[in-house]
Amino acid sequence: MKTIINIKADREIKKKAQKIADELGLSLSAVINAYLRQFIRNREIYFRLGSTMSPELERHLEEIEEDIKKNRNISRTVSSEEGIKKRFSSL
Repeated sequence: MKTIINIKADREIKKKAQKIADELGLSLSAVINAYLRQFIRNREIYFRLGSTMSPELERHLEEIEEDIKKNRNISRTVSSEEGIKKRFSSL
């Protein structure tokens, strides 16, 4: 038997959660029910913030990816003592 749970949520949070659920092909109700099942099964509450990068770090990584694509600013592998000496003497 199904029942209705009424909760108060910030409007923006509901909109964002609904959008993500839609993108995943799920209803918000299915997401909440899955979370409730997990809560019952584990008797634990999980709060996890997704790993996010700062905009500055994202820009830096984009620059690195561009350098790799263009074979620019990449150090060559050095595997011998002679190669190491030669590499560092040229700096």
